[in-house]
Amino acid sequence: YFVVFAEDQILLSDCASSLAVQAYLRMCGLPVQVVYRANAEYMSPSGKIPFIHVGNQVVSELGPIVQFTKAKLYIQWCDDSTATEISRPRYSSPYSWPLNKILAYQKQWEVRRKMNAIGWGGKTLEQVYEDVSQCCQALSQRLGTQSYFFNKQPTELDALVFGHLFTILTTRLTSTELAERIKSYSNLLSFCRRIEQTYFEDKSS
Repeated sequence: YFVVFAEDQILLSDCASSLAVQAYLRMCGLPVQVVYRANAEYMSPSGKIPFIHVGNQVVSELGPIVQFTKAKLYIQWCDDSTATEISRPRYSSPYSWPLNKILAYQKQWEVRRKMNAIGWGGKTLEQVYEDVSQCCQALSQRLGTQSYFFNKQPTELDALVFGHLFTILTTRLTSTELAERIKSYSNLLSFCRRIEQTYFEDKSS
């Protein structure tokens, strides 16, 4: 099974990573059990969500798509309106006052420090959107008219891309601009729908 934050707590970047892991496990034909925990971040050996528990082994993360990960972290915690209206309330939802406020602001401070360290602290929101557009363009060109990125069968890359794109397309944010950048690439939308239909929709219904 793999462990993620509680549904009313999980944020955009963690949701994308969790969905990517779940997609890949389903592509491999493995049984998937999702366990929701408010303290999932502290249960993970690396502090990253999700993490997979197989027997006595615990493994965290599935190599991230760097640009998408940076962009989502920036929008979640460096865009003031998103941080105030969505990120801090969701992140702190399992905890009571004053711990909820302390943990939310601590998380925001950690992410902003990381963004500064990698040179993203001074970016504008429009520059971040443009980075996402360039990433989508590269993915769209690589996918072309194929069903999946490398051949007729999905790989780890397909699971990762699906997790990030689908989460952006379906998660409520204070602006739809990020999703609109993705929607301009019809083959990426078809790609997401294909994986959703193949691996996530209940075939018995």
